[in-house]
Amino acid sequence: MEITITDEAVVKIKEKTEGKKGYLKLKYNTDGCGCAVNGVIELWFVSEIEDGDIAIETNEWSVYIEKAKTVYFDEKMKIHFSKDVNSFQLISPQQILNGFMNFVIR
Repeated sequence: MEITITDEAVVKIKEKTEGKKGYLKLKYNTDGCGCAVNGVIELWFVSEIEDGDIAIETNEWSVYIEKAKTVYFDEKMKIHFSKDVNSFQLISPQQILNGFMNFVIR
């Protein structure tokens, strides 16, 4: 799996996490979604890595993903921050996985 973080996203992540220690995680969140196939991908900033999380090296920082949830992600992805919609986005060459991705500090 390959993840690139755009310059716009790097700036926004640094802004949101300034002075905090933690890890970036792409979380396939199913809370309130009914079932596992109806989840939504969110960008989390967490203080600890959980058992079962795997590290994906990027051009900037490692990003963690739950190993059991990798099936919901594409092989090549880009984390971007769009100023037009004022939101993070997760994009692959095949699709937009989340065009309005929440940034959650946990």
